[in-house]
Amino acid sequence: MRKYIYLSVLVAAALALSLLEMAIPLPFIAPGAKLGLSNMVILVCLIIFGFKDAMLVAVMKSVVLMLVTGSVTGMIYSLAGAVLSVLVMHLAYTKLSKFLSLIGVSILGATAHNFAQISVAAMVMQNIKMYNYLPILLITGIFTGYFVGMSSNYISKHLLKIGLMDKMRRE
Repeated sequence: MRKYIYLSVLVAAALALSLLEMAIPLPFIAPGAKLGLSNMVILVCLIIFGFKDAMLVAVMKSVVLMLVTGSVTGMIYSLAGAVLSVLVMHLAYTKLSKFLSLIGVSILGATAHNFAQISVAAMVMQNIKMYNYLPILLITGIFTGYFVGMSSNYISKHLLKIGLMDKMRRE
């Protein structure tokens, strides 16, 4: 039962970070690019609870964000990015952890998120030329993925240090 309370808190944290992120104007030329702050919560959830729960938190965050903002179109982009991102981060974390740190896992997740969103945009607009924008998003994704991975690494190490990570896994 406590596990669901933890997961609910993670959904709320991811939602709060998404809403905060919407209020922060990014001072560069990549429209649609975001910091991906809520991905810190998703990556930490993946580490603590595993794939299914991280996917649940990511999907719930996208759905609740749509309910709060009223942006159904935004939910389609958010869901596509979240699902592919969690899948790629899970595979990278479980299969490539010998070669990749959480920073690398996060960068791959950001790349997957950007690819999924551009793919949805190309389908919605019925224009394959949308992929021309992908390199710009990938470059920004490297930087944001680095920040998210570094932050997630710090958060998970701190949770482990204070014993909270093990407590959450057991309950």
